[in-house]
Amino acid sequence: MKLTKKKIDWIIRQKKANESSVVIAQIQHISRRRVDQLWRHSQVTGTVPEIGKKMGRPKKPITTEEAGVSDKAYQRFRYGARMLETLIRGAYDLNISHNRIHSYLMDRGLAHAEKSKRKQRKWVRYERKHSLSAGHIDWHQDGSSGQKICAVQGDSSRMILAIGEFDVINTANSIAVLDRAIQEYGQIRSLRELIMDHGSEFGAHRIDENGYWDSEFKQYLKSKAIHPILARVKHPQTNGKIEKWFHTYERFRYEYSSLDEFVVWYNNRPHGSLDFENLESPELAFWRRLPSAAILGIGIRVFGW
Repeated sequence: MKLTKKKIDWIIRQKKANESSVVIAQIQHISRRRVDQLWRHSQVTGTVPEIGKKMGRPKKPITTEEAGVSDKAYQRFRYGARMLETLIRGAYDLNISHNRIHSYLMDRGLAHAEKSKRKQRKWVRYERKHSLSAGHIDWHQDGSSGQKICAVQGDSSRMILAIGEFDVINTANSIAVLDRAIQEYGQIRSLRELIMDHGSEFGAHRIDENGYWDSEFKQYLKSKAIHPILARVKHPQTNGKIEKWFHTYERFRYEYSSLDEFVVWYNNRPHGSLDFENLESPELAFWRRLPSAAILGIGIRVFGW
């Protein structure tokens, strides 16, 4: 229940009349602690509290040690305050609240308020149980450089399996990037499904009213026994994992001297959608989430089991 000046005046009058804080709290639908806080403020200052004006605890300034660790953690992981709080606790054995980290990052110009992150999501994230059960493929054009990027990302692990930077978006380059992923990980386990949008580079823009479509890219998938899954029209969440990854590309790609260096950093950075408390990265999740049959196959090939 939101308090107003009129309600606060009433609470103070009731306390002056020796009414119980419990009774007042029940009537106003607030906590007893809040009633006592308002009453204590009026007793100490001799004034009626004003809503939103220094009613909480005074801010605790960040220490030199905390500032140093916050800087170090941000440079290493490039996350916002909420996730840095967990990373700092796990990697540096130091407890700093995310609110204090956020304030510090704001002062440094490394963070800003995002209203969209304050909204409650109406959808539930879905992911495959095992690595290489499904992947996402998509294209993106970098806003600053104009570079065209094609990437294949594992649905379960969020690991970038293959990537390429090109001057043009077309089917040939799409096949080239996917082929890299197959060459790199095909001996571990075959990629079962590939999720994509209706882009012309995949030929999926020619889908008919019965849901049928064909293209060079689809025939390539068929030759590799990969089942294509088209994202629902006007439903970007279907391919949301890789769409979100492209935001990371936009922010941090050119802080690294090469594309490979950037991808290695991302694949080995703890990911908020994985076992974040234990600092699990996409690459660690990739190996952890492989099915037992794939792990056994690796053992047979490597050790001759």
